[in-house]
Amino acid sequence: MDGKTTIKYLQTYIKETDYKPELLKDYFLKLSEEVGELSRAIRKGLKAQDNAEIKGTIDEELWDVIYYVLAIANIYDVDIEQVIKVKSEMNESRYPAKVKFEEGR
Repeated sequence: MDGKTTIKYLQTYIKETDYKPELLKDYFLKLSEEVGELSRAIRKGLKAQDNAEIKGTIDEELWDVIYYVLAIANIYDVDIEQVIKVKSEMNESRYPAKVKFEEGR
């Protein structure tokens, strides 16, 4: 990977490979399961030592959580990149910070 993978690309990729609105509840249950697995990996400090060996690590479980979040967003036709922009603006007005969200980066 070139380090330039966008959320929009990931959403499109997941929608093209795994879009089954009838499985919404299953996607949510899988998300809950993956959050539990991430919790376990964090508690045990299971960070991948190299990019080829991620099984059961924080690295793998983070991706699994992101995957199911985006799969659910696809079912509801939620553009996560747009939500990030709007939510960042809301947060900046409530919690001013030195660093501002920059769209398109």
